[in-house]
Amino acid sequence: MKIFGLIPARYASTRFPGKPLHPIAGRPLLQHVVERCRQARRLAEVIVATDDARIADVARKFCRVEMTSPEHPSGTDRIAEVVARLDGDAAVNVQGDEPLIDPAVIDAVAGALQDAPMSTAATPVRDPSEYDDPNVVKVVVNAAGRALYFSRRTIPFVRDAASRPVAEQLAAFPFLKHLGIYGYRRETLLQLVRFPVSPLEAAEKLEQLRALDHGIELAVVQVHYDSVGVDVPADVARVERLLREGQPASA
Repeated sequence: MKIFGLIPARYASTRFPGKPLHPIAGRPLLQHVVERCRQARRLAEVIVATDDARIADVARKFCRVEMTSPEHPSGTDRIAEVVARLDGDAAVNVQGDEPLIDPAVIDAVAGALQDAPMSTAATPVRDPSEYDDPNVVKVVVNAAGRALYFSRRTIPFVRDAASRPVAEQLAAFPFLKHLGIYGYRRETLLQLVRFPVSPLEAAEKLEQLRALDHGIELAVVQVHYDSVGVDVPADVARVERLLREGQPASA
């Protein structure tokens, strides 16, 4: 399969305006993401998808750039516009604020597209503080590794351990934390963005539920990498420290 790595990037951000261009260890955040993607073996090419000329001007120095409409409601819609004009079989959507993304995770998500129309990744929940955190999305999978449901609530409910401390509940079941990376076969992505927002998606504010609502099979690869994103300016120092210490947990 010819698979493109697509990085949606926008300048506007409520918590961190201009985030893709913010310097981290002397290079723009976005450049770190591009360099990690280029280490993945399954991607034919890495492309930045943006509607902002400032991002495009900087990104063209180190990556191919595709300009998109400023009207897109999500990064998924942005990459769908680009995929529609590319000659390829599939795409992996890599978040533009993860400068430490493990290339092996990208390859795992891309590889899962061989026998599934859509793919993503998950890692075990290890930190008790994430157990009840609605910002940490959980996923449950079936025996074949396909997603059954994603939720901001902790799922499943482990009845026999429900009254125990969180650490014991984590030990009672292999809870999975969803990682925000997606693979799509071309036709699946172009179909997905034509569907209206589904009731489950509207309730949880999770785009991937639109796929499940419409019967799209979603393969979930389980990895040991844990996401290290840059959400606010204070995260920059943490990422720079991790870069000095070496790459975090790999897949």
